[in-house]
Amino acid sequence: MPDQKLEKLEKLIKDRESAVIAFSGGVDSSVLAAVAFKVLKDKALAVTLDSPTLPRNELECAEEIAGSIGIKHVVVAHNELGNPDFTMNPEDRCYLCKGELSKVLLAEAVNRGFKVVFEGTNASELCGHRLGARALYEAGVLSPLAEVGFSKEEVRTLAGTLGLPNASKPSSACLSSRIPYGDEITRKKLGIVEEAEDFLINLGLSQLRVRLHGDLARIEVDPPEFRLLFENRVKISDFFKSIGFKYVTCDLLGYRTGSMNE
Repeated sequence: MPDQKLEKLEKLIKDRESAVIAFSGGVDSSVLAAVAFKVLKDKALAVTLDSPTLPRNELECAEEIAGSIGIKHVVVAHNELGNPDFTMNPEDRCYLCKGELSKVLLAEAVNRGFKVVFEGTNASELCGHRLGARALYEAGVLSPLAEVGFSKEEVRTLAGTLGLPNASKPSSACLSSRIPYGDEITRKKLGIVEEAEDFLINLGLSQLRVRLHGDLARIEVDPPEFRLLFENRVKISDFFKSIGFKYVTCDLLGYRTGSMNE
């Protein structure tokens, strides 16, 4: 880990004097929160926005990680489903969503007396279909990890150095990312996806997505976990059908981010 990058990150944070950190409990936001707490102490605040698109296990993880860091943590209710432009699920869904999240976070910062809002995008995430990152930038939310040039691999390395318990945690994303563009986002669909993914996690699968295509479930897992998936194929099929799916499939290309953009 280049010490210069960490020093630069600490200076960037210190120069802002106080900050709200958009906190999901993932590796990126956890590293950012840990460094911010080290530099700013009680002038750093982790804020998690709790919404129907956030899996319950991710909220629990965020609460646990914030506790392990020691940073003050607040959970703020938010509901994207109240915005019909979002629920219509257009291709710029992430832009709309992050724009709304930015407003909430910036308002929290103002109301609580913090000068800026940080979020955990890293330099590896600046390429590709990243409309959400653009919305954050336009709103004035800062991305220190990306600004300093931390790659995803470097963030994970730093997480290990800092002793964070989620250093190897699989990447996560909001539940709406499992629904194809143009298909309406509803609380029921989000709930079915969450139930399905929780079931697979409880079987021992780790990096995964359940993509919802009408009454068909397309399961993505890392190829090394295909064996475990197929060993449990009958159990998985029975459960998925019990919660509303008619067909259950495995994507032979395995887990990959942004497969809905292909």
